Amino acid sequence: MDLVIRGARVVDGTGGPSYLADVGVHEGRVAAIGRLGAGRETLDAHGLALAPGFVDMHAHSDLALLRDPDHGAKVAQGVTLEVLGQDGLSYAPVDDRTRAEVRAAIAGWNGPGDDVDFDWHDVGGYLDRLDGGVAVNAAYLVPQGTVRATVLGWDDRPATPAELDRMRALVADGLAQGAVGMSSGLTYTPGMYASGAELAELCAVVASYGGYYCPHHRSYGRGALAAYAEMVELARGAGCALHLAHATMNFDENEGRAGELLDLLDAALADGCDVTLDSYPYTAGCTTLVALLPSRAGAGGPEAVLARLADDAEAERIRYALEVEGADGCHGVPVDWSTIEVSGVGDPAFDAYVGTRLTGWDAARRLLLGDRLRPTILQHVGHEENVRAIMRHPAHTGGSDGILRGAKPHPRAYGTFPHYLGRYVRELGVLTLEECVAHLAGRPAARLRLPDRGLVRVGYRADLVLFDPDTVAAGSTYARPRVLPTGIPYVLIDGRFVMRDDRRTDVLAGRSVRRTPYSGR
Repeated sequence: MDLVIRGARVVDGTGGPSYLADVGVHEGRVAAIGRLGAGRETLDAHGLALAPGFVDMHAHSDLALLRDPDHGAKVAQGVTLEVLGQDGLSYAPVDDRTRAEVRAAIAGWNGPGDDVDFDWHDVGGYLDRLDGGVAVNAAYLVPQGTVRATVLGWDDRPATPAELDRMRALVADGLAQGAVGMSSGLTYTPGMYASGAELAELCAVVASYGGYYCPHHRSYGRGALAAYAEMVELARGAGCALHLAHATMNFDENEGRAGELLDLLDAALADGCDVTLDSYPYTAGCTTLVALLPSRAGAGGPEAVLARLADDAEAERIRYALEVEGADGCHGVPVDWSTIEVSGVGDPAFDAYVGTRLTGWDAARRLLLGDRLRPTILQHVGHEENVRAIMRHPAHTGGSDGILRGAKPHPRAYGTFPHYLGRYVRELGVLTLEECVAHLAGRPAARLRLPDRGLVRVGYRADLVLFDPDTVAAGSTYARPRVLPTGIPYVLIDGRFVMRDDRRTDVLAGRSVRRTPYSGR
């Protein structure tokens, strides 16, 4: 036995009762559970809980994994697997034109990428790069917006039959090369220009490969329930598994209405639909400032957006849509500038904006133009009672939606998983410890159809986290978002310590996790 973890409280990821046991690890897998003899190495884990490594079902580390070997923001939380390619926009599959456009469009999420060698074009090439050794494991979703940009550009128009065939082929190629499903960003250009019929055609491809569809749907505000219902019906018609991204009920219109969303999900589940969701345990959202603009402002891509913002007449039309009509980019709700806090900029000349609330459209326009669409923002529009209700649902999983860039990022990037364990388990009792670990490990692995991850079980990969249930807590706050958590001293990936004695090791045990045929558990 390479390692014996002695006397841990095993919280195995099934949701069943925890128990005291020794856990043996050999050649990267859990080899034995029970009362064990000595191993080549022994770790005294009395007083610690031993759980499967946590799965971040909604991560934006697409470039961070390549540029930052430490990746402490996630490793220190006990995350051993992230799902990338979110919200319909990422870096594969692309041609050279699309890559440059996408890099500009989501520089606020991932930085401009000047420090990354983009030596791939397809999904397989990107996953091969991850296989060179990264901080944590990573799965990938084919980004529908990037696929559409590659085939149609950034135009707001229907796809021709030939273009739809090409999009289907790109999605199929990505899944064949190992993607676990497809994502969409239906309040982001150009993905939002796709009709339901177009999305259904692509979802049928996803279903044929046994993947799942992960939409950031068309509204989290005024039209939230209708947008959720659209996704359920779309997936039902395509026969595709559905995973609702950062499933929240935000803005004043939806205060206290989480129960209506959960009733919708329960009805779909009772009807045989395969539906799951993820959420983060915070009330504020996070996105790019440019994402709030009406969809018509995004037609043509980033340079076209800048040209419209520079034109006074066009800028006035954008302002009216934002402040009076309720832009689709702002979920159909007229923007309340007092809820918009700047969290990051690309150009240091605009650092003074970071941490401030925008005073109105003029300030937002100046910032978008001056920083070339790169600012990220927090939107303080959530409701605590909705957050708690959604996380209790049995189809729920954990996802940080963590954007790691910016001088003052959302604290969820550094704190989501310990915040669940410390705040919502120990302090508030919203979930039991066993339930919470199932939400953060077992259920995500089941959604990803990974036959040997997500549980502490003999034969499973030794992706493990040891934490103190009495002290685990997020260190990150809105005021100090980059503080690492406490109470998570050990994290292992494939049986190798990536966190040891509260410190990040130099081990890069992460690899790509590719879609494989699934035979069930």
